[in-house]
Amino acid sequence: MKKMESRALLCLFMTVVLVAGLIFFTFRLYANGADWATFYVNEDIYYNGQLNVGTIMDKNGEILAKNSNKGVEYNTNPTARIATVHAVGDCAGNVGTGAQYAFRSDLVGYSFLSGTYSMSETGRELYLTIDSRVCRNAYNAMANFDGTVGVYNYKTGEIVCEVSKPSYDPANPPEAGTEESGIYLNKLLSATITPGSTFKLVTTAAALDTYKDYDNWSYYCSGVSYINGERVKCTQAHGYVDKYSALAKSCNCAYADLTLKIGADNLEKYIKKTNMTYSYDLNGIRTLAGNFNIPRDNDLNLAWSGIGQFEDQVNPCAMMVYVGAIANGGKAANPYVIDKLVAEGAFKVKEGETTYTDQLLDKDTANELKKMMLNNVETNYGTYNYPGLKIGAKSGTAERGDGYNNTWFVGFLDDEEHPYAFVVCIEKGEWGSTTAGPIANSVLQSVIALDDAN
Repeated sequence: MKKMESRALLCLFMTVVLVAGLIFFTFRLYANGADWATFYVNEDIYYNGQLNVGTIMDKNGEILAKNSNKGVEYNTNPTARIATVHAVGDCAGNVGTGAQYAFRSDLVGYSFLSGTYSMSETGRELYLTIDSRVCRNAYNAMANFDGTVGVYNYKTGEIVCEVSKPSYDPANPPEAGTEESGIYLNKLLSATITPGSTFKLVTTAAALDTYKDYDNWSYYCSGVSYINGERVKCTQAHGYVDKYSALAKSCNCAYADLTLKIGADNLEKYIKKTNMTYSYDLNGIRTLAGNFNIPRDNDLNLAWSGIGQFEDQVNPCAMMVYVGAIANGGKAANPYVIDKLVAEGAFKVKEGETTYTDQLLDKDTANELKKMMLNNVETNYGTYNYPGLKIGAKSGTAERGDGYNNTWFVGFLDDEEHPYAFVVCIEKGEWGSTTAGPIANSVLQSVIALDDAN
């Protein structure tokens, strides 16, 4: 009798272990099945190590990459291929943010129940939010400069332009070991860069909320100021500036004074509040979070941090969303890159969905900062440089430490029919307004013209 009881208990124990193992495996399959099924050894969806199913298109249905057993058929326009490769990727998976790699399970059509089975064996059609025509224009406008250009709709979240240089042609990739440094990096999403004076938009927001006498504040700039015997230098003597002209003229001396009045705690608070250290999720692709070291024991370094130098590092996409929030009453749509995913029989599996950030700025603060950025263009950059555009902007020129500058131009269109925010960051440029500004104008003009034509 005892032997039967022992055997029964053993059987019961083995049954419990079997059921627990089955539950564990089912959970693992549910959580990791897409990765397992889309591993490159699956010959149903790979040929010679390359994905052979799925088509990637831009928002207008222009084919950017079509996978088959014969290889990848890329867009016939070489500039389109080069301009969109960081959004599309290549067959070797060199670009981690590219759709070929990041959305491979979507292209394959994996499901928990049917796996990778497809009646047509062609996979799915993935429409990205980018417009390849705008990307081509951005790539051409950047000419011989490296850097990145991003444009997105701050009311819907659609990224319409995502260009990074240096780049390459996925149809004729460089040989291994000969690649130019940085060609596989999507700088809009996966880089952090010293922001220069564009960061003054964060410092200004902190001042608007925490410095009670900001409306009456003024500063006399002689071209240089001293903090504990150390020099802060401006590009020129700006004379008396108030809150509007200090931002428009991008006066370093004035912003050094303002930063010390705000204090390290408030500056750090607004870095977090404005999502400068936040990693955005673009349909599963995470942006690189910004990084800051706010000094509390060195007024000079604190001042330079408020100016946008010292150890400040900003992700361009995060800056683009922030200026979109300034234009949109303090919060903006979260960016995304998948317009829609279509399966066999034109069945829509997935569609872009608009979600919003938290309130990055109080509405009154955002509206005041919006006025200040519009004033920047009217009084400094020149509205004639942006014909037909109601644009608010801020330039930035950041010292790289190698004798060169990174030049920025960021902002928004104050236009209900064309609610776009943008970021242009050019490496080894001259000044933000003179190097990056014309590129921003060229790209925005094409965005609006193509919008109106559709």
